[in-house]
Amino acid sequence: MAFEPPRRLVKALGETAPDGDAWLAGLPEAARRAVALRGLTVERVQVPGGRGSLVVLVRTPDGTPAVLKLAPPRARPESERAALAHWAGRGAVRLLEPPVTEGVLLLERLHPEVSVRSLPEARALLEAAGTLRRLWVAPPADHPFETVAGRTGRQAAAMRAGAGADPQAAPLVDAALAVREELLAGPPQERLLHGTFRQSKVLAGDRMPWLAVGPDPVVGEPAFDLARLVRDRVEDLIAQPSGASTVRRRIKRLAESLEVDRDRLRGWTLFRAVESGVRAARVGRSQDAELLLEFAGWL
Repeated sequence: MAFEPPRRLVKALGETAPDGDAWLAGLPEAARRAVALRGLTVERVQVPGGRGSLVVLVRTPDGTPAVLKLAPPRARPESERAALAHWAGRGAVRLLEPPVTEGVLLLERLHPEVSVRSLPEARALLEAAGTLRRLWVAPPADHPFETVAGRTGRQAAAMRAGAGADPQAAPLVDAALAVREELLAGPPQERLLHGTFRQSKVLAGDRMPWLAVGPDPVVGEPAFDLARLVRDRVEDLIAQPSGASTVRRRIKRLAESLEVDRDRLRGWTLFRAVESGVRAARVGRSQDAELLLEFAGWL
């Protein structure tokens, strides 16, 4: 079978990945080796797939449906593996094997066509929040994961470096950097976080109704993780005349339901929205950048 990477993956790696070309060039052979090593039967490559990995629907030698996931080093697949192993299927997709090949994960098969995002908004937020709560556990001792302070430090440096490119965004960048300093001023919380959680990262499963996939794990406070969920369906929020008030209600509802400080959630939501907006502008996704920065202006 020809393991042709979906266009969505090729485009995403072309925008941001210095190792994208080399990894993509070797991807078909890497996929063939991974399949042969495990004796898998290939059904199909998942399309449109994700922006950071190739996902192949397969069956194991005993006929069990599974997913073979191949990701480049920049996607930190070994960090994902460590997080999934620690969660051991509690709230997240289950690993089906110990480490065999670096950058290759064999996972239980969920239902990729059914995500929480397919539900009405109010129920989607409720189900997503319930899934996220199960992931917030203490990290393992001597864990390999990046911290919120470390990850946002890299992001803050990139934001400062690119601040001059868009003078109109400069006030929001300044506000985001300032709120980050405030949020990191106290003693850090240590919870294992999904890192890139949103409604589309929660898929229907068989052993549990909803399970999280695709973490980029990080250790820190839960408000950081929840912040990405606040801006879900941002295009719909921007289109609403009452979008700003809807966001404020969403922050209040999520903070209360998950026992997170509302001001800290608002602060991390601001930082993450501005960071994503600046990054989108940097790689030429101007429409995404405009939506994100307009959303950030409501905070």
